[in-house]
Amino acid sequence: MNMKLVSFVLLCAFLLVPTLASAEVTNSNIGYGLTPGRLWATMDAVVGLISAILAGLSLARSAGRFGTGSGRRGAIVAMVVGLIVIAYAGVHVTIFPGGPGTGDGRVGAIFAIVLGLTSMILAGITLRRSRRRAG
Repeated sequence: MNMKLVSFVLLCAFLLVPTLASAEVTNSNIGYGLTPGRLWATMDAVVGLISAILAGLSLARSAGRFGTGSGRRGAIVAMVVGLIVIAYAGVHVTIFPGGPGTGDGRVGAIFAIVLGLTSMILAGITLRRSRRRAG
């Protein structure tokens, strides 16, 4: 059930972002509000947050605090999504050279990288814990 909800949110985000970005560009409202760079960084951060939550849930599951099972599948998904977020936000940081406050979304992209790294670390702890129990 949780994976269906996460998939639905990701699908909605990927369908909604191009629509909002094109609407922002046509109004030429650069500097204040939701610029295309900020929108891209916000999407990166939301997906990074989802992957960090998923990694935290899989870690709790592996510790026996939430549900049953090793949490291995959730950790693998969180690790892959975290890696994608890091790559996507890294591209964002290299494409948009402006600093904080310029509307480029650089701070949001850096925050997304931190969330992606957090999710990968939590997922790695979960995978190490599941290997230790299996072996």
